Amino acid sequence: MRTSFIRDVAKDDQPRERLLAEGTGSLSNTELLAILLRTGSKDESVLTLANRILYHFDGLRLLKDATMEEITEIHGIGVAKAAQLLAAFELGRRMVRLEYKQRYSIRNPEDCAKYMMEEMRFLQQEHFVCLYLNTKNQVIHRQTVFIGSLNASIVHPREVVRP
Repeated sequence: MRTSFIRDVAKDDQPRERLLAEGTGSLSNTELLAILLRTGSKDESVLTLANRILYHFDGLRLLKDATMEEITEIHGIGVAKAAQLLAAFELGRRMVRLEYKQRYSIRNPEDCAKYMMEEMRFLQQEHFVCLYLNTKNQVIHRQTVFIGSLNASIVHPREVVRP
């Protein structure tokens, strides 16, 4: 059974063409993933494959932490496509961190939350993270001191002060 292929979709509705015409913000997660994957297989379009991947991982939330083995278990995804996805997610993580490496100042709890939220948003366990500041309240070092259980993290003060 053959599903519709990208060449069967009107040119203006194809993800790459829509990206060029309307920008990345106009595309769905499926379409963005399809652009990264580039091609489908002989049995399905790249859009169908992208949709299956997102369904398998329940969206981007679990896909972003998937391993090479988990991704390649999906029919139609080989090592090359899995590597492309892993590289794209790592670039995304690095981009989030890059913004804050330019001596981010922390003046109140909201600043701290903004600094750490993207990185910690989907963690599965409690993480005790220390931010070390200079005299101008600028972050000079960040260190995960302890990774705890689902809802607790026990840390001794010497573990915070030592670094």
